[in-house]
Amino acid sequence: MGYPLEVALRYLGSKKRAFISVGTAFAILGVTLGVAALATVMSVTGGFQAQFREKVLGVNAHVLVLKYSTDFREYRSIMDQVAKVPGVRAVAPFSINPMMLTHGDATATGVLLKGVDPATSLGVGQPEGSPFVLDLPKQVKFGSLNGLRLPGAKPPERRSGGPELPPVPILPEKRPLDQDAGADGGSGTQGLLRAIEEDLRKAEKAPAPDKEKLEPSGGGIEEILAIEAGKLGGADKPEADKPKADKPADEKVAAADEKVADGAPVGSVEPEGGYASKLPDDDDVPAEVDPDLCADPVEVAKLPGIVVGMSLSKTLKLGLGDCVTVTSPTIGYSYSGGSLKPPVAKRFRVIALFEAGFDQYDSKLVYTDLYEAQAFYDQGDTVTGVEMKVDDIDQAKPIAKQISQNLASGLYHTMDWEELNHGLFTALLIQQILMSGVLALIIVVAAFTVVATLIMVVLDKTKEISVLKAMGATDGEILRIFLYQGGIIGLLGTTFGLLLGVAVCKGLLVYGFPLDPKVYFISELPVQVRPLEFIITGAIAIVICLVATIVPSLYAARLRPAEGFRAQ
Repeated sequence: MGYPLEVALRYLGSKKRAFISVGTAFAILGVTLGVAALATVMSVTGGFQAQFREKVLGVNAHVLVLKYSTDFREYRSIMDQVAKVPGVRAVAPFSINPMMLTHGDATATGVLLKGVDPATSLGVGQPEGSPFVLDLPKQVKFGSLNGLRLPGAKPPERRSGGPELPPVPILPEKRPLDQDAGADGGSGTQGLLRAIEEDLRKAEKAPAPDKEKLEPSGGGIEEILAIEAGKLGGADKPEADKPKADKPADEKVAAADEKVADGAPVGSVEPEGGYASKLPDDDDVPAEVDPDLCADPVEVAKLPGIVVGMSLSKTLKLGLGDCVTVTSPTIGYSYSGGSLKPPVAKRFRVIALFEAGFDQYDSKLVYTDLYEAQAFYDQGDTVTGVEMKVDDIDQAKPIAKQISQNLASGLYHTMDWEELNHGLFTALLIQQILMSGVLALIIVVAAFTVVATLIMVVLDKTKEISVLKAMGATDGEILRIFLYQGGIIGLLGTTFGLLLGVAVCKGLLVYGFPLDPKVYFISELPVQVRPLEFIITGAIAIVICLVATIVPSLYAARLRPAEGFRAQ
């Protein structure tokens, strides 16, 4: 490097005029604050991404297989197929539906009841080290997952009170290349649609049922059609065909009066002074008429288990062993299985409390046995979908694509965890990019301070530069003097800034900045210090400072010796 570096260091610590060293100090301070702010913000935004990713993957699986219809009874065969895909660690079925929870006078609506298989989803009863899908066992704070499924439990039977739907046409596994190679690219969708159209044509050609033979069936769609057709109650009969009363109403009353025994009380029978007893209120039902299972500890111990989030348990004032009522959110009667049915309410026993660290899950999600969740509906042994856990979450998208190709029938939809939470992670990424870009402007502003400092040094050292050029210094050596000076300012500012950024991040981790969980979904400000981000921040700061020194350095290099001595 030679003497240019020595001259640059001397100019930084010049004692001839105080404002030069003070200006250099402020330039270093500006770079320090800009680098520290950028490094801290990148660590915080990266912490949000990491926390949300951890919380989401702790509750959701890595890959999901869903069906476009609600009748997903063949899930066991689908599980066998996807389990053979390389990279899939564990497979489990699940069912999820919105419910209403009640405990005492407290009620929570919009709660998602997720039915899971205790063995495959949670690893209950499996040998240690066996793979399972969900991370719920790690999130349990109180209680245990044992007892989630009652002994001898089995899937509910499918109730069929109405006409059976025609079976879904099964396509051949291999078709000629000239078939079904239209817009769907041979995925099987067009062939499935053609098969369904053929079934519809056959149904149209079938003879229509005789409306005259409709009879009431005890509360189904046939009864409703019969009522509309006027077959019940004689709605279409003329008045002349209706049977007439045997006696007028007055004659019936007179006959009833004649049958009253002699000496019977006539008129009001209320004793003088009123009745000594009182009738109970309408809401007070005797225990022998409507027994409360939640009031009997023996009966509560026999109830199926349920796992509730910490936030929801505080809302409903629930504890371990408490009885909670889960009700399907149906307003009035609903038509299911060919008949009208009221809302379904089941009682559960709280066996564990979990904390996922994400308030959206801790307050709106509960777990129970898959068989108990299926009992709320009349679909029998059907599920919402099949979820999987993979060995490498970064390979979830290729694995989901492979599974989608294996199940190419047009009936199933495969999605990975990024697609499931696409909006959340996209918003976090945009937030990190924009905030980093805005705070990078602080470094640019500090670079202008470096430029101003170097320009003042050049103007102050005009004579020295002229002497150096008169002694044989080249333009390149003069250029390097001020490039070194700007680079040293950038290097010192970047170093102090990174150290300050690490100190701030460590302080946030130790003391924890509180956040409102209802707004940010997490209770503390997340911070993740990643060395790569700090290295990138430091490199950007040094490059900006070096670029800022080019203009004053070129001005000093082009200075002629005569211009420096002209004022003498």
